[in-house]
Amino acid sequence: MKDTYILAIETSCDETSCSIVKNGKEDIATVVNSQIDVHKLFGGVVPELASRMHLENITIVIDETLKKANMKLEDMDAFACTYAPGLMGSLLVGLETTKTLSLVYNKPFIKVNHMMGHIYANNINNDLAYPLIALVISGGHTDLILMENETSFKYLGSTLDDAVGESFDKVARILNLPYPGGPNVEKYAKEGKPTYKMPEINTKGKYDFSFSGLKSHCINLAHNEKQRGNVINEFDLACSFQNVVSKELTIKAERALKDFDVKTLILCGGVAANSFIREELHKMCDKNNINFYVPERRYCTDNATMIGAAAYVLYKNKNFADYSANAESSIRL
Repeated sequence: MKDTYILAIETSCDETSCSIVKNGKEDIATVVNSQIDVHKLFGGVVPELASRMHLENITIVIDETLKKANMKLEDMDAFACTYAPGLMGSLLVGLETTKTLSLVYNKPFIKVNHMMGHIYANNINNDLAYPLIALVISGGHTDLILMENETSFKYLGSTLDDAVGESFDKVARILNLPYPGGPNVEKYAKEGKPTYKMPEINTKGKYDFSFSGLKSHCINLAHNEKQRGNVINEFDLACSFQNVVSKELTIKAERALKDFDVKTLILCGGVAANSFIREELHKMCDKNNINFYVPERRYCTDNATMIGAAAYVLYKNKNFADYSANAESSIRL
């Protein structure tokens, strides 16, 4: 059977990335150009700056990827990119670049949902078995999804307010930690103990999530301690917060696995790089004899390899897009 090579582009937020993926599983070459050093000056991503930098970097990143792979654009079987969700200006840079490549080289154009990319990061170097439960945790998403096959996505639950990554970033601001907040909160948590009492998280939907109250509790706790002239133990606060978040994710994932009698859990999204959360979910799966998959850390954060892996599934099913396709800032799978 002929091998399939897909050149994929990811520009949904502040990473300009290109990858060549073979048969949806093998990372032939990947380049990621990060904008973190620029955006951390502002404490978060500035959309207009992000799109301008994508414009400056996109052709450079594509050229570097081809050079690393020792391949040409003519060697590709299809061109793919993220079309949603994300920052509109950033998405459009990748989308229009990919359409142009597809048109010039007369190869299929594949549009990929960013969240599908995160899910299929687990298929790189693994063979996923269905049905499975996917726990997607990122800066903008906290979702539990039942997948009965490789193209079906049934939402069981989502966040009702803040996404888990967003809540990490907000707690980081309370602790005066630099952007990106999540990894820095994790570092602090490793040095602390869960000494601060955190509120119980209650949601009406049995698979839904809510982190807004927890975030507000941390803000009020820090403010009240300051008013009393006390010094907050920042390491303990980070640890207490992270423990509650991990517990909530684990409880809801375990509930879904048992209710739907599913034996595989996959974890994905930028927050899946968090070591403590990975370990706690792994322990729960071991206890319940559940197969647990999580991508390598380099495939958890935004990258084009995961877009190429997801694009291969769409390629196999001849799910091609036309050139009228537009970017979408917010859309489900």
